[in-house]
Amino acid sequence: MKMGVDVYASAGTSAAMGWTGHRLRIVKTMDRFTIGTFGITAFDVKHDSAEPLGFVLHSLQTKEKLLYFTDTSYLKYRFNGLTHILGECNHDRRILLNNIKSGEVDEYGAKRIMHSHMSIETLLEMLAANDLSRLRQIYLLHISERNGNAEDFKRRVQQLTGVEVHACY
Repeated sequence: MKMGVDVYASAGTSAAMGWTGHRLRIVKTMDRFTIGTFGITAFDVKHDSAEPLGFVLHSLQTKEKLLYFTDTSYLKYRFNGLTHILGECNHDRRILLNNIKSGEVDEYGAKRIMHSHMSIETLLEMLAANDLSRLRQIYLLHISERNGNAEDFKRRVQQLTGVEVHACY
């Protein structure tokens, strides 16, 4: 905002960050707005932060549609006509449980991870529940070094969807 860029955020996030100013754009769940050649819809996600949001961006020119979400344990919405997904795939439940048993992850940390970050298992269920007929690419975000396996996640998502998958480190 100090550099002249508009910031779009929920009221909860803005308050938690102490953001104010004429460049701040408060967005509510299910708000629809336009930035340049993109139509954007905000939606709520489940995380332990102040009013987090995910977004669907659709190109007004090409009709491509991108789903963006991170820092959420699941998505309660269904989406049609997606061409790209940038989404969280944080941990594998089996790896996390083994790390709890070994003492590498404490119970508090494990509960926080399970209740605020998406597992590969939940991501696969979410993908199967959505219309992927136009999907071309998936980018896996927020992969845990300790509780995840990026190459395995990539393989499993690609096997389910048949599209190009990238694991973002």
